[in-house]
Amino acid sequence: MRLGALLIRGVVGPLFIGHGTQKLFGWFGGSGQDGTAGFFEQLGLRPGNRHAVAAGSAEALGGLLITLGALTPVAATMIQATMVTAIRKVHAAKGPWVTEGGFEYNAVLIAAMAALTESGPGPLSVDEKLLPGFKGWHWAALATGAAIGGSYLITSPPLNESSAGSEETPAAAGDPASNGHRGEAPEPVTSG
Repeated sequence: MRLGALLIRGVVGPLFIGHGTQKLFGWFGGSGQDGTAGFFEQLGLRPGNRHAVAAGSAEALGGLLITLGALTPVAATMIQATMVTAIRKVHAAKGPWVTEGGFEYNAVLIAAMAALTESGPGPLSVDEKLLPGFKGWHWAALATGAAIGGSYLITSPPLNESSAGSEETPAAAGDPASNGHRGEAPEPVTSG
């Protein structure tokens, strides 16, 4: 798994940096904070701007940490939490298959982060040098559990305003990753 860990880090990490910066800054064809906030408002995540910044930051920072192999369980929790929220708020009702807008891709990413946390990020990583014991099944279980719990906590009614109390950007058209185009299948890695 040493080569596998490096491959996961080298692919998933940079892609999540990009995915997060799409939400935060509109980079790489993303809709930016306002578009993401509007989409999140449509999902009932209010205020949308707060959720957009939280999701974008978790993805970008989590992606950076995964790329570096630093604080891997923490990074995995960040990425898994956004994927759990995406499943709960967007994809679960559509079934498992991505062709129908389902959650299969999100589930693969959650599993990949659990596997990376269990095995460790590999020899070319910060954790291997400074925190060699920061891996294993217990860290993987804790990271995944924290991601699930965090998703429910951050989207719970006490932390969300009603639509009447929100002063956020009006709802944007569609998934922020689809650049606001209606009628297109949403990108499978939508974050909450």
